[in-house]
Amino acid sequence: GLDLGAHAAAGRYTVVASNDATGCLDTMSNSIDVVIDPKPTAYSVSVTGGGSYCMGGAGQHIKLSGSNTGITYDLLDNTGAIAGSMPGTGTTLDFNAYTTAGTYTILATDMSMATRCTNNMTGNAIISVLPLPDAYPVTGGGSFCAGGSGVPVKMNGSHIGVKYQLYQNGTTAIGSPLNGTGSVLNFGLQSSAGNYTIVATSQVTHCSNDMSGSATVSVNPLPAIYYVTGGGTYCTGGSGVHIGLSGSDLGQRYQLYKGSAPVGSAVPGSGTAIGFGLVTGAGSYSVRALDNATPCTS
Repeated sequence: GLDLGAHAAAGRYTVVASNDATGCLDTMSNSIDVVIDPKPTAYSVSVTGGGSYCMGGAGQHIKLSGSNTGITYDLLDNTGAIAGSMPGTGTTLDFNAYTTAGTYTILATDMSMATRCTNNMTGNAIISVLPLPDAYPVTGGGSFCAGGSGVPVKMNGSHIGVKYQLYQNGTTAIGSPLNGTGSVLNFGLQSSAGNYTIVATSQVTHCSNDMSGSATVSVNPLPAIYYVTGGGTYCTGGSGVHIGLSGSDLGQRYQLYKGSAPVGSAVPGSGTAIGFGLVTGAGSYSVRALDNATPCTS
């Protein structure tokens, strides 16, 4: 066969043969029609969406501002690979949210023609992923006796440009957020029982991140208060007077004091009234209860 080259002009083409020796001409049989199929419409500023999002988020939507039926629209990533595909509807297309950073374009293909003409839609969508603040461990917490000043909650590191908010039980913000210093942060003494966590928020990207771990604060109750009983006067040379307590609790021990000095050994609680025996030294006596399980006293 003879290749007469590519021709881009639309029309009907025929071939005429000429004999160089005799000058005779002859028209070859058949003809060829060249038809130019239109490309899919490239909409003005067609690719929309994209933007930045915080790492771990839902990503950003990519859309096409218009579309035609009979056209397939392929969303292409940085490498030219198809990240999504949608048929034209005659209206805006939403390719949903994408989380991979990069520049996205859209290629339209006319599926109604055998030539499968394609056209790049105008514009692009750029997706970028913003880093989260570093997660530092939450430290501190512990137990303290009711009426005490509480226990500290801390974080063993921080970044400048990041704010750190303390929360109780995940929902209640405690105080104002602290600015990162590049070192340990102390959120002060916490006297309300609960689980304490910290959320960091970048002042530049506004991305937030939960700090690792938590601190638990618990409040130990004080021993119940009962009345000191007994005392009184007695004659010189007598056996003294009884001092007791109107009630007691199991798991507690009770120490008798004269002024600030302990008298005898502590008496274990019985669940009922207890006695400290006969006391002969003149003076004012008091009783202190000590919890066997905690350092709390009354």
